[in-house]
Amino acid sequence: MNARLQIVGALLGLLLIIASMCLFTVDQRQFAVIFQLGEVKKVITEPGLHFKLPMVQNVRFFDNRVQTLDSQEPERFITSEKKNVLVDSYVKWRIIDPQLYYVSVGGDESRARTRLAQTVNDGLRGEFGKRTVHDVVSGARDRIMEEMRGKADADARKIGVQILDVRLKRVELPQEVSEAVYRRMEAERKRVANELRSEGSAEAEKIRADADRQREVIIADAYRDAQKIKGEGDAKAAAIYGQAFGQNPEFYAFYRSLEAYRNTFNSKHDVLVVEPNSDFFKYLKNPK
Repeated sequence: MNARLQIVGALLGLLLIIASMCLFTVDQRQFAVIFQLGEVKKVITEPGLHFKLPMVQNVRFFDNRVQTLDSQEPERFITSEKKNVLVDSYVKWRIIDPQLYYVSVGGDESRARTRLAQTVNDGLRGEFGKRTVHDVVSGARDRIMEEMRGKADADARKIGVQILDVRLKRVELPQEVSEAVYRRMEAERKRVANELRSEGSAEAEKIRADADRQREVIIADAYRDAQKIKGEGDAKAAAIYGQAFGQNPEFYAFYRSLEAYRNTFNSKHDVLVVEPNSDFFKYLKNPK
């Protein structure tokens, strides 16, 4: 009985070993390629449990997810103006034909990345060489990425890979060129600032001159009006004096003489030299 159990156990173990050698699972994130004696026999793209011949066939798995090829250092390209620019980019790609991918690059991801990097680098170099710095920085950036994606994808399909996107993360001038550009921009800003200051000073002088002119005009008009009012007042006063003088000339003459006496003899130190029979003493000699 024990011998039978041992035999059954051995057979079950052997069956499990054979099953493990015959069956394999494919994850939804992978492709599976079955090889028979080193030759591609079958490509499995659907996830699940699958069968292979033990000892004769072997399986290799390839990632079918979207992968990123990101440049480690910015690449230096030359524009149509013969100016250097530093370009930092990345590529989104994935395997779409595992059999062609294996035949082309031996299923080696590093070889595939090298091939894609060379393709994108050459394409970008050609695109930048046809455009100016302004175009590659802002004007035609989207167009460059779209055209580059199409060209890179056409070449990548030769090795069973699809290029989903090519993006320019950063496009800038080299450090030595940037400093010169910044100095030129600073000089230009200073020139514009000085020009604006000059225009402001000229406008300020214009405003001051106009204000001074208006002030002179206002003062002249006020002086004219004041003189006119004063003249009218003097005329009215003269008319009143004339009217009063006309009503009693003798009293007016007497009043004026008293005013003259008061103003003349206001100080004890004043000296007056006149003839005694002068009209100045007319009312002193004969008050009546």
